[in-house]
Amino acid sequence: MGKRKKLMAERLKEAKKVTAIAKLNDVPTSPRKMRLVADTVRGQEVNHALDLLHFSKKQPSVRLEKLLRSAIANWEAKNPEKSKELDNGNVYVKTIMVDEGRTLKRIRPCPQGRAGRIRKRSNHVTVILDVKKPVEEK
Repeated sequence: MGKRKKLMAERLKEAKKVTAIAKLNDVPTSPRKMRLVADTVRGQEVNHALDLLHFSKKQPSVRLEKLLRSAIANWEAKNPEKSKELDNGNVYVKTIMVDEGRTLKRIRPCPQGRAGRIRKRSNHVTVILDVKKPVEEK
């Protein structure tokens, strides 16, 4: 039983060496708007994803592009000997998650002395990069 756990731990360590993670917390954009942009990038090759974000007109794409550049830098720091993989187009956005962050509640005056509530939403974004596995021919 002990050997099995050690093998599993070793496999996880090897898998984490290849992947790179970057997080962005408390982005002052609603999660729904951020997910629209994140869906265009999910599963794309990194250089193509950067182009998509750079030329997108949506406001969250600016922050997402900066986060993706950070994830690329993290990947390069973890894998200095595999810098060719980035140029060959083998590094891709494996996962991109947009979670709901805290909501700031504000009050705006409404007619007849009432108060209307304004919800200023925020989100947390996580990007995970990975290397494509080579396709084996039979």
